[in-house]
Amino acid sequence: MPAMREKTVVKLRANGAGVSHSRADVSIRDLTAVIDEPAARGGTNLGPAPTEAALAALVGCTNVIGHKCASKLGVDIGHLAIEITCEFDRRGVTLEEEVDVPFVALRQVVTCDGSASDADLQNVASEVVKYCPLSKLFEQSGTDLETIWQKA
Repeated sequence: MPAMREKTVVKLRANGAGVSHSRADVSIRDLTAVIDEPAARGGTNLGPAPTEAALAALVGCTNVIGHKCASKLGVDIGHLAIEITCEFDRRGVTLEEEVDVPFVALRQVVTCDGSASDADLQNVASEVVKYCPLSKLFEQSGTDLETIWQKA
């Protein structure tokens, strides 16, 4: 029997309900996530702000694609610790003025605790750049994205 080929383009779905001026409950598959603003900005602090959720998505994507690439290359990266710092231009979200590139710069430091050599780790990093959809989204929007892969 021939192997089934997965679709190359699929539809992703998310449904949201604006619970208040600052909170949205978002359903994806059988999961619900809360997107909210901190109390200092009038929210209830029950979840990350939308801009923070974008950073969280990059962390998750780097982890998933990093492990897929490492597996494909036969490299042991172990567990990853991913830290992101972001320079964010708030003028758009404060309605001061339109901002073309709100995520001005992102610095992502990926630390692995596996047995990968430095050279193998950099090969993984090179592959992740090719395949991580969230890093591509940020970079193609004009964000200066710096990613550093290092051993623990």
